[in-house]
Amino acid sequence: MADDAAEELRERTIATRRVYEGRVVKLRVDQVELPGGRRSEREVIEHAGAVGAVALTDDWHVLLVRQWRYAVDQALLEIPAGTREPGESPEECMRRELVEEVGHRAGAMRFLAEVYVSPGYSAESIHLFLATDLQARTAAADYDENIEVVALPLDEALAMCRDGRIHDGKTVAGLLLAGDLLAR
Repeated sequence: MADDAAEELRERTIATRRVYEGRVVKLRVDQVELPGGRRSEREVIEHAGAVGAVALTDDWHVLLVRQWRYAVDQALLEIPAGTREPGESPEECMRRELVEEVGHRAGAMRFLAEVYVSPGYSAESIHLFLATDLQARTAAADYDENIEVVALPLDEALAMCRDGRIHDGKTVAGLLLAGDLLAR
């Protein structure tokens, strides 16, 4: 979108009210002026940002994690992922998370994309990577994570994205992007 076209859509912040500050997210409610002068409210979740990686073994299996996701009341199959610490680069964070979640260090990391998780109400973005040349390490999951590592052939994981058996957004995006890149 051209800069002038984007400027015509811009909503301007008039006032901000902090509603909640938690360990993972903050919530604010902004009063905004819309193009044309009308006013409205926007609820915004602030998040430090996250990372996720398609961890691909030498025999073309992807290392996924199955974990309980309280917000949706079910166990989901996901790519290894995590929240960035203050001052931590996306790549540094991803390297840390790979060891914590699947017990592997990546010899090579390739950036796939930065995507917004749900820009209608959240400022969170996630940097997605393809991690290869994996070397086993001792996993050290966070105290509040109960993770099962699942290795699947890449083709099967891609099929699961396409037929709806995998429905975590970052996982679908990461796997399909990696699959496209590797098919070239």
